[in-house]
Amino acid sequence: MALPQMKYRFGLFCILLIVVIANAQTFAEVLATYDLTHTTNPTNDPAVRRRDWDEQHLVSALQGLVNRDKPRLYVFLVGSDGQTDHFWLDYLRSPDHWLANYALESVPTVPALLKRFSAYYHGVVVYDEKDVSSSLVASTIAGAEDVLPVRYDRSPGSLYHELVEDAAGPRLVIRVDLRAVQTPNSVSRKCGLLRWAMERYLVTGKCDPRHLAYYPNIFGLTSGRASLDRTLLCNHDYFIAHKSFFFDLTVWDDEAPGDDLTQAKGEDLRTLLAILHAAHDRLPGNAMIHVGGFTPWDQKYTDHTGGKHEGVATEWRYAEILSCFDAYMDADAPGIAAMANASVFQHFPLKERYQQPSAPTEATLRTKGYLDAGGHVLPGNYATFYVGDYDSAAWLYQKLPSKWSDSARGKVALGWAFDPALELRFPVGLAYARETATANDSFMAGDSGYGYLNPGNLVGERKWSHLPSGLGRWQALCAAGYRRWDLSITGFIIDGNAPAMTAAVKKAYARFSPAGVVAQKIAEREMVEKTPFLRMNADLEKSTAAAQVIGAYPERAPTRAHYQIFRTILWSPTEHERLIDTVHQTRGDIRFIGPEEMFLLMAHNPAG
Repeated sequence: MALPQMKYRFGLFCILLIVVIANAQTFAEVLATYDLTHTTNPTNDPAVRRRDWDEQHLVSALQGLVNRDKPRLYVFLVGSDGQTDHFWLDYLRSPDHWLANYALESVPTVPALLKRFSAYYHGVVVYDEKDVSSSLVASTIAGAEDVLPVRYDRSPGSLYHELVEDAAGPRLVIRVDLRAVQTPNSVSRKCGLLRWAMERYLVTGKCDPRHLAYYPNIFGLTSGRASLDRTLLCNHDYFIAHKSFFFDLTVWDDEAPGDDLTQAKGEDLRTLLAILHAAHDRLPGNAMIHVGGFTPWDQKYTDHTGGKHEGVATEWRYAEILSCFDAYMDADAPGIAAMANASVFQHFPLKERYQQPSAPTEATLRTKGYLDAGGHVLPGNYATFYVGDYDSAAWLYQKLPSKWSDSARGKVALGWAFDPALELRFPVGLAYARETATANDSFMAGDSGYGYLNPGNLVGERKWSHLPSGLGRWQALCAAGYRRWDLSITGFIIDGNAPAMTAAVKKAYARFSPAGVVAQKIAEREMVEKTPFLRMNADLEKSTAAAQVIGAYPERAPTRAHYQIFRTILWSPTEHERLIDTVHQTRGDIRFIGPEEMFLLMAHNPAG
C-alpha cells in the first residue's frame, strides 16, 4: 500500500476515534429518574394509601444506597407534579453546570428499579405497622445492612406480596424480620425496638454517630393524621446513605406520647437521652451531631393533637436537649418539610470559598450619607432585615425557587439567613444563591450559627447530658462553615430555654462572627471585644408589620443612631419592598439598609 494512502486511512481512523470519544464524553454518566408523583394523589382507600407509603419508603431507601458514592438515581415527588425536583434538576443540567453531561434514563416501575440496581442491596428488612417505631428501625437497618425496608402485608397488590412472596416477582430474601425481635417487657414496644436497634447498630458502630434522623414513624399512616407528604419518607435517602440512626420520640415526661398511650411516662425521653449518649460517646475527634428533622407537632406530642404542651415550647425543649449533647438541628419543620434527592445533592462539588456579592466600606457608608467626613455615624433611625427562616434544607429546597425569582429581588437590601449546615444536604441551593445574587443580596448565618442549637447549653452544667463543654467543637465547626461561605454575621441566636450566653460563649461568637451577632438574652446592644451584639426585635407579622417597625423608633429627629433588626419568615422581596414603601409614607426618617452596613455603623459607633 502506498504511503500517502496509509496516512489518509490512519488520519480518517483518528478523526473517527475523536468523534466517538467526544460523543462518549458528552454523556459520560447516566442518571436514572423515577416518578413518584402518583403516590401523592389524595385517596381514602387504605390499601392504596399503604401501597403509596410502601413505595415511597422503599424507593427513598434504594436512593440512599445507590447514591452513596455518586449520583445514580433521582426522583420526582416534591411540589405539584414534582415541580420542585424538576426545577433543581433542570438547573443542574443547564450548560456548564454539574450534571450537564449526564444522560437521563427514566425507569418506569419499582421492579425495573430493583433490577437495575440489584448490586446495591442484599434483600429486605420487614417491619409491622402495628409496631409504631418499626418503620424507622427499618430505615436504620436499611443503611447499616444495605437492605430495603418493606412493610409486612400479604394482601394481593401490596409491595410485600409483589417483592417477597409472589412467584412472578423477584422473591427478595428477608434478611431481618423485625416482627421476630424480642424486647423487654419493662419498656414499651415502641421504645424497646429503638433500644434494640441502638445496641445493635449505634453502639456497635454500624451507624454513623455524626448523623441522626428525627422523622415521623408509621403512626402518621395508621392514625390517618398525616398526608403522605408529611410522613417525610422522601427525606430518608440522605440519612440512609450516611448510615444514620432514626428515631421519633417525645421530649416530655409528664404525659404518655400520642403514638404510645400505654407506655410509662418518660420512657420516650429516657430512650432519646440514651440514643444521644450512645451517639456522643462514639463521635470521632472534635465532631458534632447533625440531626435532621423536627418535632412532629402536627401529628403528636403537642396541644395541636390533644397533648398538654404548646408547639414552640416543645421545639425549645427539644433544642435544649440536643444542645447539651453537642447536636444541632437541620430543622425540617412540618408544613414545608419534604425534601427529595439530598443523596444526589450531597455530591455537588463545592468551591473552597464563596464570596459575598459586595462588602460595604467606610467610603461607601460616607457616600450614602451614614458617616460624616470624620468617619462618625450620623444620627438616624437605621433598620435592617433578617430574611428567614432557612435553618432547614427542606425549607430552602422548596422556597428558594419562588423567593429568588421574585421581581423585586435586588431592589431593596436584604440579609438572607441561610445556615451553613445546609451545605450537607443542599449545597446546590447555597451555591445557586451565590451564583445569582445581586449587590443588594447579602448573606448571614441563621439560627444559631452553623446550625440550630442553643449556645447557652454548650457550657456549664448541661443538665441533660452533664458532658464537658462543647464550645470548642462548636467554634471550630462554625469557623469552617463561615469561612467557606464568607459569613461574618450571625443573624439570630435562638436562646429558647437555655441560659443566656456566658462571656466565654460571646467571645467565641466574636471570633467566628466578627462583624455582628444578634441574640435574645442580651442587652439591647453591646460590644464584645470589637464585635457589635444587637438584641433581636419582634418577628414581623404581615398585617401589623408597618406599625411594628414604626413603633420601634420613637424619635423622628433622633440625636443619636438607633439600630433595629427585624425578622421575617418566608417573606418575598416584593413583600419587603411594600413594607418599606408603607413605612416611608409616614416615617421617611427610617433608613432601611443592609445588615453588613448596619453592623459596620455599629462598630464605628460603639457608644451609641
